[in-house]
Amino acid sequence: MLSVSNISCVRGHKPLFAPVSFSLQAGQALHVEGDNGVGKTSLLRIICGLSPADAGEVLWNGSLLNQQHPEVVEAFRSALCYMGHNLSLKDELTALENLLFDAQVAGRSLSYDKAMDALRNMGLHTRAHLPLRVLSQGQKRRTALARLAVTDAKLWVLDEPFVALDGQSLDNLRVLLANHVQHGGMLLYTSHQAVALSQPNGHAVDIRPLRLVGA
Repeated sequence: MLSVSNISCVRGHKPLFAPVSFSLQAGQALHVEGDNGVGKTSLLRIICGLSPADAGEVLWNGSLLNQQHPEVVEAFRSALCYMGHNLSLKDELTALENLLFDAQVAGRSLSYDKAMDALRNMGLHTRAHLPLRVLSQGQKRRTALARLAVTDAKLWVLDEPFVALDGQSLDNLRVLLANHVQHGGMLLYTSHQAVALSQPNGHAVDIRPLRLVGA
């Protein structure tokens, strides 16, 4: 379980948003909403340990995520898949090589066939062997999203995952996210658009809303 208690963030001596508290358990999804500039990205980065909070606590399975508990931080990072605005891809590698390299760095085994299946589901099988630098921004984003299909992380934290996707890619992502949640995963994401998550059989994900309010 992920627990967030009274998290606040200050930028330029001014609070971005009112203190935030929530919990997220296996089989749950949480949609973070809010106006532009209110701090949605900052909140996700704080939760993932990429930026410091000015107040409040983040707990993983009931234990504080801080430097005094390195074993908790390690367990959290092993369970986390984060995708922000920076896609963390290498332009000199192909889409396929990016997936294989990412798995190798994470210490995960990933076969050629499984990587190709992930790219195929994102409509990239005909672009899998091209250097990333020649792909469009939308194709690069789909390459990054293909990581979700090959990770065993339980907690997915995604910042605007639906941006720059065509209709088919959007549908594929909706199914992928729904399957993750309905098989016991956790999903925390921001989005300016309301996107229903459902499996092909029509089973929909119950998404909890969290709206950030400027402080």
